[in-house]
Amino acid sequence: MRFPSKMATWLCICALGFEMQAHAEDESPEWQLPSYLDEVRDEEMYDDDDDDDDALCGPAVTERRQILGDVFEYSYRVRVGYGAHDFITLHRVVREVTPWVSARAPKSVFLVHGDAWGFRSAFLSSVASGAVPRQQSLAVFLAQRGVDVWGIDLRWVHVPRETTDFSFMKSWNLGLHARDVGTGMRLARDVRECKGLGSGRMVLLGWSRGATIAYAYLNGETQLSLWKHQVSGFIPVDMAYVFAPGDVVERQAACQTHAVLAQFQAAGQYEGGMLGLQLQYLGGLAITQPDAGTSGLPGYTNREAALLFGAATSAFQKPPIIPDYHWTGGQFGAAGPPTGLTWTRERFFFDGLVQSSPYQSIGEQVDTLAMWCGAPDVPYDDHLKQVTVPVLYVGAAGGVGRYGLHSLSLLGSTDVSTHVVQRFPDTARALDYGHADLFLADDAETAVWTPILEWLQRH
Repeated sequence: MRFPSKMATWLCICALGFEMQAHAEDESPEWQLPSYLDEVRDEEMYDDDDDDDDALCGPAVTERRQILGDVFEYSYRVRVGYGAHDFITLHRVVREVTPWVSARAPKSVFLVHGDAWGFRSAFLSSVASGAVPRQQSLAVFLAQRGVDVWGIDLRWVHVPRETTDFSFMKSWNLGLHARDVGTGMRLARDVRECKGLGSGRMVLLGWSRGATIAYAYLNGETQLSLWKHQVSGFIPVDMAYVFAPGDVVERQAACQTHAVLAQFQAAGQYEGGMLGLQLQYLGGLAITQPDAGTSGLPGYTNREAALLFGAATSAFQKPPIIPDYHWTGGQFGAAGPPTGLTWTRERFFFDGLVQSSPYQSIGEQVDTLAMWCGAPDVPYDDHLKQVTVPVLYVGAAGGVGRYGLHSLSLLGSTDVSTHVVQRFPDTARALDYGHADLFLADDAETAVWTPILEWLQRH
């Protein structure tokens, strides 16, 4: 197993969930409208091969599966352009009263995942792992408590493993993904209205880079007519949209990383470094050959290498942007290699690595780094003061944590709450609650999800 320098640069972005791209001009697709939030035409929202009558109540359901008890997941394949890969998948997790009939759920939320992991990997990860109870996922937790949970798989989630030509990703940037989120929310609201569950706006929750996409969506939504607004509240999870003035070192590191990725992009690299394939490999070896040595990190076993990625993610970043940033809080022996994870079960974490999507577009990374660097100018923060919806920031002290707080001050919202999970003093940031612990930890239900639910119930 090898960890090339390109992966090290990519990890810096993936782990933090940032979306950026040097705005390559779209040369052809007529469906790519001038504003990044202009709505696509209705006929482009449905798979051309789908003529199911259920489409009368929104896009046709492509899969229905039982998650636990009366909690079911519906998936919807939605066309958002004319290209072979111009699809998103919407997911809905909700309680049923009878088959195909959902229980009344006046509260609704729309979830946006970050890098590497799609909706299921991020918000339904326990369903694909035998290491934890099946209900140990945010989407199940909320659905069991009467919330209508929706979410999206961004376009890159389903790009096939055998793909070698990624030129179709050229225009896949922060704005395009934000527009897809808007399309997804609009369809989710159509389904809710059609099924008699209400037509009101939804709370938008974005984790990691998903929070960046959500910020970009909200920024653009302010320029739409008021009756087209879809968001009733915003929950950015462990992500900074811009750095505070005092975060000089972090901004300089972001500028340096932006220059590298923008150069890759200008040279025709539109995929972000095949991170998902490498995480699948890393997790797979940690499960099947845990004690074997790894060629990527001499002196480490496969298990230790996977633990290192989780517990010391910043060690893979060149340069690190957020100091001591990590996905999962870890424990370390005197010799240095991690000996285990503190709050997340290591097999659960390894199963999550295996669930990574193979590829991801580079455009959203370049755009996000531009936001962090402060240059070049991008349009995704021009109207933040016009965003006035209630906001709850959720962070992890060992993830992005306090670095996400300054972004809240750029909004026009007056109802702003924060909830940062911190277990140790600031000086022990390297060991504290991590970026993925927020969704994987055994105590995430009480430490993270319950505060989110209580906020949802009040808003």
